[in-house]
Order: sequence, then C-alpha cells, then structure tokens
Amino acid sequence: MTLLSLIAIAVALAMDAFAVSIAAGVMIKNVSFRQFFRLSWHFGLFQALMPVIGWSAGLTIRGLFEQFDHWVAFCLLFFVGSTMIWEAFKEKDKDDFSKDPTKGSVLVMLSVATSIDALAVGLSISILKISIWLPAVIIGITAAIFTATGLYLGSRFVHISWLSRYADIIGAVVLYLIGINILFEHGVLSF
Repeated sequence: MTLLSLIAIAVALAMDAFAVSIAAGVMIKNVSFRQFFRLSWHFGLFQALMPVIGWSAGLTIRGLFEQFDHWVAFCLLFFVGSTMIWEAFKEKDKDDFSKDPTKGSVLVMLSVATSIDALAVGLSISILKISIWLPAVIIGITAAIFTATGLYLGSRFVHISWLSRYADIIGAVVLYLIGINILFEHGVLSF
C-alpha cells in the first residue's frame, strides 16, 4: 500500500468525524480551546485505536482468507463506503446534540460512532499483511485535524452544515476507489 493510498484512506475515514464536528460546531457556536482539544483528541485517538483492534482481530483469521484476501478487503471497503453514503442521506435527528458533544458519554458515543469504520479498515490491512502502526498514526492525526477543522467551520459558518453530507459521500467514493485499486493490484481487474 502506497503512502498516497494510506493518506486517502485516512482522509476518507476522517469524513465522518469531519461531518459530526461541523454539526457540533454549529450547535456550540463559540467553541472553546478545551472543546476543540477534547473532541479532536478523542476522535483522533479512537480513529487510531480502531484499526489496531481490527488488525489484531484480522491476525487470527488471516489464514482463512489468503486465497481471496483482496475480495475481502474490497467488500469491507465497499461496505464502509456504502454505510457512509447511507448516513449522508439519512434524516438527522435534531436532538442528536442535546448535550455538549465534547463531554461525557456523548463524547464517547460520538468517538466510537465516527471511528467504527476504521475497525473494518484495520481488518482489511491485516488481511493484506501490512503493518498497522504507521497507518494507525496517520489515520489518528488526520482525524484530529479534520475534527478541529470541522469544529472551526461549523462554529464560524453555520450556514454550511450541508457540507457534512458531501463529506461523507466524498469519503465513500475514495474508499470505493481504493477497493477497486486493490483488485487491480491483485490482477483481478487487469485486461
């Protein structure tokens, strides 16, 4: 996997965090440094840990998938991308952020919800026999940066909340393209 592919995966995974942080910024309006730090830190940490967990789980079952590992990776990325598109068009509940999204159980739930896709990506990375440590760091840092950016944009430009929908769609398309590239690399789609 190239560094460019890894960065593209990290950006695609960060789109959920970006979308949620825009909504949080719109709700909070005057975001303090503590709120920026808490949300960015937690989203980045969870985004970094989830692929490690998925990768660890993949180590135990990797031998079962070696002959068709590229198809498993493609299907997982396709599933994650499809989920992101479904989330983009799902009607949002106005009470989603009834509490401060940078504190307590709401923060933990949002951190898990925005990073669960990274679990499947970690499993894919394991199946492809790639070390997880550099991808996990890049994914975590990217998520933290996108979260801080989303909070800023949401708090400054309340009228651009439509951006969160397009962020999920763009992330899904990137995951689809990476999945197709994996099939090309394994000779499945070569002509």
